[in-house]
Amino acid sequence: MVENPGNETAEEKPLRLPEWVRRSVLNTEENRGVRKILKDKRLNTICESGRCPNKGECWAMGTATFMLMGPLCTRTCKFCSVNKGLPGPLDEDEPFRIAQAAAEMGLNHVVLTSVNRDDLPDQGAGHFSRTIRALYDTIPGVAVEVLTPDFQGRRDCIEIVLQAGPTVYNHNVETVPRLYRKVRPGSKYPRSLSVLNMAKDINPDIHTKSGLMLGLGETEEEIKAVLDDLRLIDCDFLTLGQYLRPTRDQLPVQRYVTPEEFKKLGDYAWTLGFKMVHSGPLVRSSYHAKELAGQLS
Repeated sequence: MVENPGNETAEEKPLRLPEWVRRSVLNTEENRGVRKILKDKRLNTICESGRCPNKGECWAMGTATFMLMGPLCTRTCKFCSVNKGLPGPLDEDEPFRIAQAAAEMGLNHVVLTSVNRDDLPDQGAGHFSRTIRALYDTIPGVAVEVLTPDFQGRRDCIEIVLQAGPTVYNHNVETVPRLYRKVRPGSKYPRSLSVLNMAKDINPDIHTKSGLMLGLGETEEEIKAVLDDLRLIDCDFLTLGQYLRPTRDQLPVQRYVTPEEFKKLGDYAWTLGFKMVHSGPLVRSSYHAKELAGQLS
């Protein structure tokens, strides 16, 4: 995580990293075990590609978030460190290697995400489906949480994923509408809302989930307006976390939101009727996903 690139203009000089977002590196036996399984199975994770600050903790707990369909993304989001470019053909064996890895790791709650694959006829929805089914075939009783791209707003792609029976359907709105062009070029706020709305319409029993990064220049009023929008489409779960600049190639942090502010926003979200709210500086979409989803079991 780079917060002091050294070649910024005076206006872009990075903010000092506060104590509440600092993380220690955990090099435990469990951490090394997860790393070996992922390497042996030739799998990608958002933990690594996204330079997640919680990687050490999660891997030390024996878990990771699998990233489907290769290491290259067809979108150019300005907050994300996943490599951009034209991806190659799908690895047809990947779903089975993910299932094997999850079994070796002893997971009973698996989180799947992916790069955007705007180059594919089905946007990669079929690959999600095959991976979900491979997990169910390999691990009896496993719960599968998916964090999908927007699939360009296509209902048929969302249906393909839902037909495989995931437990939680997550799609992040990421930021407030005013900042979309700056933060998420190629994506649209109404389209992201429509993905969650369609998922609920297709399967009213599915738990839908979304999240925002804070610290990119949004106001409290704008955040609350997004939370209101999410509840209007019956989104069940919410995550709020601090944006941390992965490398000097991504947008700089505009502000570090304090733990007290995160609590205040979390409290507001609870009043709106979310079934689960996880709000804090180091919260990410899949952080403690098993424990949080388990609260409803």
